[in-house]
Amino acid sequence: MQVALVVGDIVATRKDASLSGLTLLVVQPLDPAGQPVGRALVAADAAGAGVGEQVFFVRGREAAFPFYPVEPPVDAAIVGIVDQWSAEGAAAPASQT
Repeated sequence: MQVALVVGDIVATRKDASLSGLTLLVVQPLDPAGQPVGRALVAADAAGAGVGEQVFFVRGREAAFPFYPVEPPVDAAIVGIVDQWSAEGAAAPASQT
């Protein structure tokens, strides 16, 4: 799992039928200090997150598991909303929305 900040959402009127009803959000991965690292990506939301919230997400085949029995063609999924996290002694409070 990785921690990320939700920075946007996606609206797609034409998409694979198994994506219907799923919320797609743009997430920016964060490093242990809470700073952006790498490129932003699109993740299916299984946790009800919104723009401005810190979340944790999974990548790869496991990203479809939260949506069982449907198997949407996703390779990233938000599986939780972060209240607070710390790493290497530096606390990074979650954004307030």
